[in-house]
Amino acid sequence: MGKLIDGKWLNDDQIIAFEQQQYKESDGRFQRGTAKFRNWITADGRAGVSGEKGFKAEAGRYHLFAAINCPWAHRTMIYRSVKQLENIVSLSLVKPLRTENGWVFEQEKDVESDKDSRFVDSLYGMSSLYEIYVKSVSDYNGRATVPVLWDKQQNKIVSTESSEIIRMFNTAFNEITGDQQDFYPSQLASEIDELNDYIYQNINNGVYQTGFARTQSAYNESVTKVFAALDKIEQRLSDQQFLLGKKVTEVDWRLLPTLVRFDVGYFTAFKCNIRALRDYPNLSAYLKRLVAIPGVAKTVELDVYRRGYNSVSPLRNPHGIVPIGLEPTFAL
Repeated sequence: MGKLIDGKWLNDDQIIAFEQQQYKESDGRFQRGTAKFRNWITADGRAGVSGEKGFKAEAGRYHLFAAINCPWAHRTMIYRSVKQLENIVSLSLVKPLRTENGWVFEQEKDVESDKDSRFVDSLYGMSSLYEIYVKSVSDYNGRATVPVLWDKQQNKIVSTESSEIIRMFNTAFNEITGDQQDFYPSQLASEIDELNDYIYQNINNGVYQTGFARTQSAYNESVTKVFAALDKIEQRLSDQQFLLGKKVTEVDWRLLPTLVRFDVGYFTAFKCNIRALRDYPNLSAYLKRLVAIPGVAKTVELDVYRRGYNSVSPLRNPHGIVPIGLEPTFAL
């Protein structure tokens, strides 16, 4: 998916040697990078818990760059919908499949005149997401990932860390929207943090460690971990509606993007195939409840996931064959 070095884009062929060394050092295990932009939007503009400075919550000031098929970006799109932020924070979607230039946009001149594209950069008309990174930091080094939370007033990136963007969306704009739903209540914060970490390590990122493993031992280790965690969550949901009881919390929204992609993507493309999600009755019922919450279903696009995860990959799917099954157990 390429990478920026000193503000210049290098394609996959140019960085392959670097990544091969990374895999060698980790015995074939996939290592996820960390976000480099960690500033916060707050109600009064004060600095948040990370980053250099604070950004004041204002209607129309911020823009979200996201990808439909990215689970990390999906979190932010869910919050943007359920927290009534669609008219407050504008949105641009990159095209669902990455190219040698990473995440890219369609160009307006290439879009049929009678057809509006969802995948045009509505702010600057740029062709690639990495140009947004360079616009913010001219000599930026690193991946150009989604989501990106952008400040239109200062022309700079606020944050690229999805777990922190959703917490901003949870509270920073409440006085503007009047939406007081709180998915990270203080009395449950420690439980949410603990369960978030478990689910991230074993499920959210666990499916990627499985799909991108380059040795049999690394695959065996990660796939076993994924299903042990799903078994544990299945048991947890045997006597409660949501992961921490009767009300939805942040931990549910962080798990949802992985679950909706499981049977149509991870089961086939990532070889997470000890069981399908449909084989878990409690998890399946739980997923139906989450998707039925107003504003959630429109953020889920199963066919995009199916085609995206099963697209052409020299290592995993050289012919780009898209499997027909499995059909999900929930309705949209």
